[in-house]
Amino acid sequence: MSLESVRQFFRENAPDISVIVTEASSATVALAAEAHGVEPDQIAKTICLKIGEDVVLVVTAGTKRLDNRKFKDRFGVKPRMLDAEAVIEATSHPVGGVCPFGLPSPLKVYCDLSLKAFAEVVPAAGATNAAVKITPERMLALVDGEWADLCQ
Repeated sequence: MSLESVRQFFRENAPDISVIVTEASSATVALAAEAHGVEPDQIAKTICLKIGEDVVLVVTAGTKRLDNRKFKDRFGVKPRMLDAEAVIEATSHPVGGVCPFGLPSPLKVYCDLSLKAFAEVVPAAGATNAAVKITPERMLALVDGEWADLCQ
């Protein structure tokens, strides 16, 4: 159902973007980069976090790591990652396929500035072997996201 919700999202909001399903797994940044023939940092990984009682998504360049100080300065709390079950509950997407598209209910999305280094990024698309190719700016617009400086 998760992959289908992402396909539906793109049919309704960006019909020119196709969901790419590969034979190879793209569940990790390294596997995704290999499967799509891009640099690891072009993989737009989505992290599901809790800020107080709110669940948010942070999308970063593939090899970047959250900077706890920057996060705390921005949100007033340390980042708390959700476990796999809570990620599925919040997004309907399995770990390795988490993306900001096709969510069961809206979540706030923050796109790290690290994504701006690329003309095109490759976020997952609701399954561990699905992705899309998209410009960072278009991704931000489609998910009503906000730019944020959150990584090291």
